[in-house]
Order: sequence, then C-alpha cells, then structure tokens
Amino acid sequence: MSAFNKDDYLDDLPDTDELANGQADPGSKLTEDIEQDAAAEQRSESDANTGAQDGDAQQGAPSPAEEAAQEAQDEPPQADSEDGKLTPLGQAKKEAAEYLEALQRERAEFINYRNRTRKDMDRARQQGIIDVLTAELPALDDIDRIREHGEMDDSFKAVAAKLDKTFEKFGVEKFGVKGEDFDPTKHEAVLHKPDPQAEKATVDTVVEAGYRIGDRIVRAARVVVASPQN
Repeated sequence: MSAFNKDDYLDDLPDTDELANGQADPGSKLTEDIEQDAAAEQRSESDANTGAQDGDAQQGAPSPAEEAAQEAQDEPPQADSEDGKLTPLGQAKKEAAEYLEALQRERAEFINYRNRTRKDMDRARQQGIIDVLTAELPALDDIDRIREHGEMDDSFKAVAAKLDKTFEKFGVEKFGVKGEDFDPTKHEAVLHKPDPQAEKATVDTVVEAGYRIGDRIVRAARVVVASPQN
C-alpha cells in the first residue's frame, strides 16, 4: 500500500462552492483512492508470487552437465562389432586384452627366470664352499689326529675351534662317531673287523671324519667297521 500524503489528499478535495452546488461527493473520492491503493498492493503481491515460482522452476531444472550425463546413461551400449567388423570400441577392447595377455606372459617368464637365477646362485655358492672345504680337508684331518692324541695346546685349540665354527657358519656339518651304526650311504669302510660281541655292524674307529652340506655328502666318513662273526 502507498504512503498517505495529506497535502495530496487536501488538494484533491472539492472546494466549498462545488459542495454547495452538489457537483462533488467527498465520500466517493475517498472510496476511489482506497480502491486504487488496494489494486496496486494486489499487483505487487502477484508479481512477487510469479518471481518466486520462476526461481523454484530454475532451481529444479537440471544443469547442462547433468543433462549430458543423463543422456549418456540413457544411450544404449555400443556393440563391439557391426556386420562382422570390429567397431573402434571393439578394436580397443581387443588390443587391451592382447596387451594384458602379453604382460601376464612376460611376468610369468620373469618369475621363472628369477627362480632359476636364485637356484643357480645357491648352487654356485654351495659349490664354492665345497671347493674351499675340499682344499682344507687334509689340514682338518691333521687337526683331528692331533686332537685325538691330546697333543694340542691352548692356542692351537683356539685356532681349531675357530675353523670348526667358520665351516659351521657356512652350513658344513661334520659326522662320524665311534659306536654309531654303519651306514653305507655316509660311511666308507676301510676295514671290517670281526667282533664276537657285535650284534650288527657298527663304527669301531673313525679314520677320517665325514663332511656334508645339507643333504649333499662332500666326503664320506672313512671308518673301521666292527661286524658280527657270523
């Protein structure tokens, strides 16, 4: 509703002469002003409601990006081939499958190569230890003979102990003990000695100790075997 202005209202009022002659009706003029103000206010409210509805419609409308995404989803999936020929998408899928197969094949070959390389390295390492041990066997046999006869002083015992620990560090195991059962897979009999008290073949004397690395016999123990008489 518009603001009330008394000056405008007084100017619009008829003068006393017009009233006296009956040419003007003050009540009708007031009624006309009220109706005009009410009509103006109604138009303002109608315009406001129309603007609000337009804003709601714009908020509910999807953006161009959303419309494009929806259209892409609504489109049917493209076929990989048409009339027996691969489409660009089908060709791309075929190439991707071929590349994946080649990659898997190369990976399997690399794993096999890595495993072979590790085994070759282990064998080469073991062979290196065997070569060193074989070269040292005469010295180790002499140390055992000196130890057996009790002719070893403290300093020599310390050196012998270090040698034994060094070979143990590299997986070398020493075997061959008097009294154990004779086993032809790890014992080499240099002499058989009949023994009336023996019930089965046993090691009577260890001439040279045996050595092995894991399951591999580097040298069989050379022993004198005590065998039953019968």
